[in-house]
Amino acid sequence: MLITLQNVHVLNASLAWLTSTECIMAASLEVGAISIMTGSDDLKTEDTGDESVEDTKDDLKKDQGSEEDEPAEEPREPRIRETPEDIKLDAIVNTLAFHPKQDIFAAGDIDGDIYVYSYSCTEGESKELWSSGHHLKSCREVAFSHDGQKLFSVSKDKSVHLMDVEGGKLVTRIAKAHSVPINALLLVDENVLATGDDGGTLKVWDMRKGTSFMDLKHHDDYISGIAIDQAKRMLLTSSGDGTMGVFNIKRRRFELLSEFQSGDLTSVAIMKRGKKVVCGSSEGTMYIFNWNGFGATSDRFAVKAESVDCIVPITDSILCAASMDGVIRAINLLPNRVLGCIGQHVGEPIEQIARSRDSRFLASCAHDQMIKFWDISSLRDMTVSDYRKRKKKDGNLKSLSKKAYGGGDDFFSGLMEETEAKQEEKEEDEGDSDSDSD
Repeated sequence: MLITLQNVHVLNASLAWLTSTECIMAASLEVGAISIMTGSDDLKTEDTGDESVEDTKDDLKKDQGSEEDEPAEEPREPRIRETPEDIKLDAIVNTLAFHPKQDIFAAGDIDGDIYVYSYSCTEGESKELWSSGHHLKSCREVAFSHDGQKLFSVSKDKSVHLMDVEGGKLVTRIAKAHSVPINALLLVDENVLATGDDGGTLKVWDMRKGTSFMDLKHHDDYISGIAIDQAKRMLLTSSGDGTMGVFNIKRRRFELLSEFQSGDLTSVAIMKRGKKVVCGSSEGTMYIFNWNGFGATSDRFAVKAESVDCIVPITDSILCAASMDGVIRAINLLPNRVLGCIGQHVGEPIEQIARSRDSRFLASCAHDQMIKFWDISSLRDMTVSDYRKRKKKDGNLKSLSKKAYGGGDDFFSGLMEETEAKQEEKEEDEGDSDSDSD
C-alpha cells in the first residue's frame, strides 16, 4: 500500500509539472497573438523612425544656423564686352542703319520686316524695341532722319515708307513710288529723299508733298548706291551698267555719265574732304575719280577680293569695304593700301555694313542671318606712310580687331592686295638693276 501511495504522489507531481508547462506555452502563444494584433513591432519601428526624423530636423536646424552665420554671396555683375553681342534674325538681313543720336540701329530683311534694336556692350542688354511688317516684299534700304525721329525705308514692293522711330507707327506710305523695285535710298535733308530703282531711274522726293520733283533715267541697269556732296548740290549714283552718274540737285538736271568700267559699280562714296570719289565694283577693283573730273577715273586700285559690294568712309583717307567672300577690309586711299581685316562672316556674302554715330563700331549683315559688330575705334588714329614696307608674298591679311581672324589662319592666307604684290616685284626688279649699275 505504501508503494502504491508513493507512485500516486509521483504521478500527481508529473501531471502538475505538465500542466504548468502547458500554461506557460499557452501564455507565450497569447503574448505572440497580442503582439501580432497590436502591431507592437511596427510601433517600435515607428518610434525609431520618429527619432531619426527628429535627429534630421535637428541637423537641418544646425546647418541653417551655420548658413545664416555665413555672409550672403553678392550677385555677379554683368560682363562688359568690347562690342555689342551679335544678333541672329529669322531671315537674311539686307540693310542696316545706325541712329544719329542714340545707341539704336534698324535692320530690314528679305521678308520685308524691319527691326529696331537698342545695343550695348553690357552683356544681355541689347534688345529688340519694335518690329514692323508693313512692306509686302524684301526691304532693301533703311535710313534714319537727321534728328532721329523718323525712319525711311524702300522695298522690292516699289513703295517708300516713313515711320515713327519711337513706336514704329507708319506715318507715310507712297505705294507705287517707282514702276520697278527700288534698290537705293539716300536722305538729303529732313524733307528731301533720293531713290534709285532696278531699271536705272533716279527720283528725288519732297516728302512734305509726297511727290517727286526729279525723275530721270540715264542708267541702263540698276542703281546700286547714291551719295551727295557736303553742299547738297551734286548727287552721284553708281550703277550696274558700269557707270557713275552726276546730277545737279539744285538745278534739277542731269550732268553727265562717267566712262564705262569693265564691271558693275556696286557702291559710291566721297573721300579726301570732297576731292575724291570712290566706287566699288563687282570685280574687286576700286575706281577713283577727281571731283572735277567725273568723266574718267584718275586711279584704280585692285583689291584681291571677289568684289567690293559696300564701302563706308571712316576717316578722310580710310574706308571699310565689304565683299562677297565674307571679309571686311580696311583700305587707305592715296597711298592705296589694304590695311587689314576688320571682321568676317566666314563663307557668307556680306550685304551691307554701317558705321555707328561715334565711329566706334561697324555693323555688318550677311547671308548667315547674323548682325555682327566690330570695333573700329583704332582706325581713327591710324596713319599710313608713303613708304612701302616689304612683305612676304605669302603674308596673311593683318587682323585689326580681336574678333577678326588672322595671325596664322589659313582662311585669310593670300588675301594681300594685288597691286601691292606687283609693286613688290617691281621694287625687287629696280633693286636688282640698281645693284648692277653700282
